[in-house]
Amino acid sequence: MWRIRSGGYTAFCNMDRFIFHVDANSAFLSWSAAYRVHVLGEKIDLRDLPSIVGGDQEKRHGIVLAKSVPAKKYGIQTGEAVLTARQKCPELVIVPPDYGLYVNASRAFMEILRKYSDNVIQYSIDEAWAVFDGYENIYGKGREVELALKIKKEIYKELGFTVNIGISNNFLLSKMAGDLSKPDKVHTLFPEEIEKKMWPLPVSDLFFVGRATTKKLLNLGIKTIGELAHADEEMIRAHLKTMGTVVQNYARGGDLEPYMYTHVANKGYGNSMTAPQDVTTYEYADHLLLSLCETVGVRLRTDDVKISVVSVHITTYEFQYFNKQTQLLSPTDVTEEIHHAACKVFRLLWDGKTPIRQIGVHTSKVQTDVGRQYNLFDLDKYDRLSVLNRTIDDIRGRFGEESVFRASFLGSNVEHMSGGLDKERRSGVTVGIDVEKEKVRAM
Repeated sequence: MWRIRSGGYTAFCNMDRFIFHVDANSAFLSWSAAYRVHVLGEKIDLRDLPSIVGGDQEKRHGIVLAKSVPAKKYGIQTGEAVLTARQKCPELVIVPPDYGLYVNASRAFMEILRKYSDNVIQYSIDEAWAVFDGYENIYGKGREVELALKIKKEIYKELGFTVNIGISNNFLLSKMAGDLSKPDKVHTLFPEEIEKKMWPLPVSDLFFVGRATTKKLLNLGIKTIGELAHADEEMIRAHLKTMGTVVQNYARGGDLEPYMYTHVANKGYGNSMTAPQDVTTYEYADHLLLSLCETVGVRLRTDDVKISVVSVHITTYEFQYFNKQTQLLSPTDVTEEIHHAACKVFRLLWDGKTPIRQIGVHTSKVQTDVGRQYNLFDLDKYDRLSVLNRTIDDIRGRFGEESVFRASFLGSNVEHMSGGLDKERRSGVTVGIDVEKEKVRAM
């Protein structure tokens, strides 16, 4: 372990270790484009056109999920409405998402990384860290960029898409390095390079600094990462609490490592959805929450885990975001208990007036091999519901999701299991998985 001083601050790094952050460029669009060219034989590559992967506008899921470089030149942004993107570029090519393909493209992507490192930490469907301990003993001194270029080239040759690779001695700096400029690049960001490469960047570019934190920092007159690194610690802590200490440490080159090796144990299960129509009543919100909790419950029982914290988040029609959570008396995987908690939280969260466009449920404090702490109010209710839930899971697994559903969803405009991967997408991921794997191999 070495201490590297940069601008008066010390970053702790293991100099016998290199960490690559590998991120697929515009993943969904790249994966769709590669499949269309290399498997379907299309002559025109989506990546060469103003194009996007976009959701279903008729179901109000019409947002830009991924965009091409030519589309970016029109000012099109990921997350904006497809209708707005089309107004910016009338010739815009819009393709629907193919989640079965994406899942398997991601798996093939990770398989290549694992050829080079036995410690690959996947952060999302399209990015991961590859850790190389004792690097110089294996690959030789000063050859980290050469290795990154080799990995990048192999991914393109085998799978047909490009990646960015950031190189450093810790997780945070490798992540920041990979984001310096895109696409198809390799960058380094070692502690001695922080002052030149990272500190001039806008504070909003720092990992873990979202819109709310950015706004608070700008109100304090802090515009760049370097200004945050040099800011008075007590002042930052007074305005941003614990979050302020965390992001200031990141601004000085501190590592994510404590988080990286605990995130699996602390993972949560959640889903969200854009409502088919604006939510204006508690009854309709309860109905949407039930649909989301149904899907979350299935995932918990499939993984044989239980949760003890339930949170709800909402986005209003004016795109204001709010969230709140509650602690349960005992860990659970029962859909009805999760839904009951979510409804209680929602009533504390919503003012009952402002229309809601998006709603989500998230669960955390995940535990395995935990017993039930019974109380006078549930008696044998939990046991009966637990058996019922698992029986229904089994029936759906054998005969399909539509074989059993709650009567309250009859004639409803809400799917009985919503959020995450919807019915068509889930079918592509499970039933079509072997077919999609062969598609990716041909890319």
